[in-house]
Amino acid sequence: MPTLQNENRKREKQNDQQLVYQLEGRPRLRTALPLGLQHVLAMFTSNLAPILIIAGVCGLSGADTVIMVQCAMFVSGLTTFVQLYPIKLGKKRQIGANLPIVMGTSFAFVPTASAIGAAGGIGMVLGGCLLGSFTEVFMGFFYKYIRRFFPPLVVGCTLVTIGVSLLDVGVDYFAGGSGAADYGSIQNLGVAFVSLTVVILLQRFGKGLLKNSAILVGLIVGYIVAAFMGMVDTQAISEAAWFRVPIPFHFKLEFSLPAVLSFAALFVTSGLETIGNTSGITVAGFDREATERETAGAILADALGSTTAAVFNALPNTAFGQNAGIVSMTKVVNKWCIATGAFVLMISGFLPKLGAIFSAIPNAVLGGSIITVFGMILINGIKMISRAGFSERNILIMGITFAFGLGMANHPEAVAQLPSALRFVFSEPVTATCIISIVANLLFASHKPEIAKDEKAAE
Repeated sequence: MPTLQNENRKREKQNDQQLVYQLEGRPRLRTALPLGLQHVLAMFTSNLAPILIIAGVCGLSGADTVIMVQCAMFVSGLTTFVQLYPIKLGKKRQIGANLPIVMGTSFAFVPTASAIGAAGGIGMVLGGCLLGSFTEVFMGFFYKYIRRFFPPLVVGCTLVTIGVSLLDVGVDYFAGGSGAADYGSIQNLGVAFVSLTVVILLQRFGKGLLKNSAILVGLIVGYIVAAFMGMVDTQAISEAAWFRVPIPFHFKLEFSLPAVLSFAALFVTSGLETIGNTSGITVAGFDREATERETAGAILADALGSTTAAVFNALPNTAFGQNAGIVSMTKVVNKWCIATGAFVLMISGFLPKLGAIFSAIPNAVLGGSIITVFGMILINGIKMISRAGFSERNILIMGITFAFGLGMANHPEAVAQLPSALRFVFSEPVTATCIISIVANLLFASHKPEIAKDEKAAE
């Protein structure tokens, strides 16, 4: 009898190890939860940071800030569920990609939200986000007609830029967080290298679940080391409440046409990032390009999440690049695994104490654990560009794209005298790269038709 039980356990373990690399199927909770949890921990600080910044700019009280943080976690988990298990709209359309996409609060809206919040308060920010999100609804429903503007070369260039931008963020976290008083200190770098070393060793020598959970283990080890070094804010954890229900419309929404138009333009950028991250996941996890249905569904879920976020007192949602990087590193694409992480996010929205424990992870620990993940996104972009080929035409387009997209957009003072519409093009590297590559791709049109590979197989 014991031998039979052992064989059953061995069979279940082998089945779990196979399922985590498949989109569908339900591995055991003991296997799924760690894999989902590392996605949550990788994005947790980035998910909350925009909320904390805008709350500070708007002069919100501590209690109001806690409500915004709760709602951000709840909405992120809810929208991730929609990406994993789409809402069907007939036979051909859906809200959600049916892919392992993790959603979170977008950094892209912080500069504009800060300016609008300082002038008109948090109500004007949320009102602008609510109406502005319909830009992405339009993008999602009509993606079939605008898809030709986003061939593999354009998406690949966008992914490269997302990866380069996130590497800057990763380095800042590694050193202790941008603007930190102890930025680059030996203490921060030491803890970061501890987490990084654990991740690398497990990726190189680990097997099965331990290897796939390398980022989570690196975070836990780094967290423990940082706690012994006095780097964890235990006071914030002890002061957090145990239970509170996220309440919609806590703030009175205000609507201003300039604010709505400003956010509407930013939602185009958010949609472009979602297109890039969706393709990044399919390239890394399934070795193919994203289909029209997957990409349109991802954009619509992005829009729905942002609309819901505004109703629930939070900032717009978008697909998180670092989570696409985790998929690239681990090759774990199972929706059930990611869903356990989404469930933890939603539960955290009701349990401020749990959220405080997660948010107390020192920046250096987070940076050490996920800095290599950001490099994976860059590599996925290079892979997609290689699929498009390095013809003379494509090299010219890439040269123009990166010169102006990465080069000019990182020097806003160089375009400060241009008209506002042109300044918007260069306002942010991802936006600039995508717009310029689209224009260059149209100017240097190829006579060879684009063929969407694996489209039928993925439908």
